[in-house]
Order: sequence, then C-alpha cells, then structure tokens
Amino acid sequence: MLAMHAPDGFLAPGVAAVTAVISIAVTWLSLRMVADNLADRYIPLAGVTAAFVFAAQMVNVPVGAGTSGHLLGGALAALLLGPWLGSLVVTVVVLVQALVFADGGVTALGYNVLNMAIVPAFSAWAIFGAAKAVFPKTRGGVVGAGAIAAGLSVVLAAGAFSVEWLFGATAGVPFDRLFGAMVSVHAAIGVVEGLITGLVVAAVLNARPDIVEAARGVPDLSTSSRAVGMKPFLVGAFLAAVVLAIGVSQFASSSPDGLETVAAQQGIDEAARQHALANGVFADYATDGVGNETMSLAVAGFTGVMTTLVVAGGMLVSARALRQQGMS
Repeated sequence: MLAMHAPDGFLAPGVAAVTAVISIAVTWLSLRMVADNLADRYIPLAGVTAAFVFAAQMVNVPVGAGTSGHLLGGALAALLLGPWLGSLVVTVVVLVQALVFADGGVTALGYNVLNMAIVPAFSAWAIFGAAKAVFPKTRGGVVGAGAIAAGLSVVLAAGAFSVEWLFGATAGVPFDRLFGAMVSVHAAIGVVEGLITGLVVAAVLNARPDIVEAARGVPDLSTSSRAVGMKPFLVGAFLAAVVLAIGVSQFASSSPDGLETVAAQQGIDEAARQHALANGVFADYATDGVGNETMSLAVAGFTGVMTTLVVAGGMLVSARALRQQGMS
C-alpha cells in the first residue's frame, strides 16, 4: 500500500459517506470550473501529469525510523495546472490505484480522494500564494515557495485524516495521540515532497515556463524563451513517467509508509478489511500470471501510466464536450 492510501474499514461508515459526498461535490465543481475555459493543450498536459504522479507514487524512499514515503503529487499538480485541474488529476490517480491495483479501499475512496487530492492541491495553492508574497518574483522564488507549499500540504493531509479519525474512529486511539503521530511522521515525508516538487517545477520552468500555472505574472518568466516545443515536452514527460514506473520503482523501499507505520504503532491496522478487488489482475502492483517479479511490476507500472493518462485525458474531453453541448 502506498502512502496515505487508507484501506476499507479504517474510518466509520458515516465518515466514509460524508467524505464521499464532499469529494464528489468538489470533483464536480472542479470539472465545471475547468471545462468552461479548457485550452486544448491542457488535455495532454493533464494526462501526462496524472501519469507522472502515478509513476512517482510507485517510488518509495526511506525517510527514517523504518518508514518510507513518496511524492503525494497534489501540490505538484496544482502548481503546474492550477488547483482545480490539479485536484482532478490526482483524483484520477487515486481512483485508478483503488480500482485497478487494489491500493486504497473502495469504500475509503471518499477520504482518500479528499486527503490525497483535494486537501493537498488546494492547501498547497493557498500556501504558495502566501509564500509568493515573501519570496522574490523570480524563477527561484517560484521554486522555493512551491517546495514549501508542497511540504506543508502533506502535513495538512495527515492532519485531515486525524480530524476524520476524531469523528469516525474505529479503535480506541485518542485524537491527540493519533494527530501527533501522523503529523510527526508525515513532516519527514513532507521534506521529500518539497524536494521532489521543487526539482520537478524547476525542470519544467527551464523547459516550458509558459505552462506552469504558478509562474503566471512572474516577470522573470513571462518573457523566458521556451527551450523545447510542446510535443517534445509531452513525450519527454511521458517517458519520464514510464522510466519511473517500470525501472526506478524496482528499487523502491519496502518499508511501511507513513500511514502504515502509524496504524501499526497505534494498533489501528486491525480495523482494515480485505480489499474487494484483492484478487484482481494487477492487485498490489503485481501482474497476475507473470512469474518474474521484475517483469510483473514493470507490466503493472506501465499499465498504470497508460490508464491514468487515458482516463485523465478522456475525462477532460468528455467534460468539455458535455459543457459545450449544454451551453449550445
């Protein structure tokens, strides 16, 4: 299970239902917000961003004390695409992970989407807006403010789960104890999030500063030349996602992620129920029928990259078409 992917049964059914309603409402509103003024280039951009976030989430790195973490991606997607489209992109990733790879519970989708897509994307955008007023309006300022926003967004996501636990606990662990454990563990993961986000944003700014939503209005970037064309950029981003998913993921840390660590320490892991799709073809990122572990993971990773790419792009094409049809 990857970081922050809560399994079925971690929170009470009432909280699962409420968070599902909230997540559906925000997703619907986000679709309406982006469908009205969605330029053609944002459809493939959203697709490759979804593919990259999916692939990056397959690469866990050790963060100390026997715990691992990886890019959550909500902040990165928001900085590149804006919070509305960014949250949609990561929502697609979370849905694909749950329904294709049995990673994150089906009944837990409400709070997983809320904690992994919505809270990180919108909180990072808000923090970035505040930090941008302090940092210089330069390329480095955008990268620095973005990295800080990304790191803090992970801590806020951990806090969001803790608040949900307050209202939907399934074990006798008090809120203050769970909150302290979640925040302390995810603060370390937030450092990784900030570093990776900063590096990726810096790379995109060097290649195509015009597509970074967070860089709008920055004088140092508004006149910057584009180092590569859009098609080569998209192909390069896609290939980076493929390399992460089928290659780098082979060396990912096997240590438990932040939520798994806290769940084991606090004794709430017993509340988890078996995933309804635990016997699926790609469950737990292993390809059924492929005996070689390296190839099994590679096939699953490539499948995830392609699935998130197609679903994210298809979702936006459909949303825009329906919106235009309704306005005609």
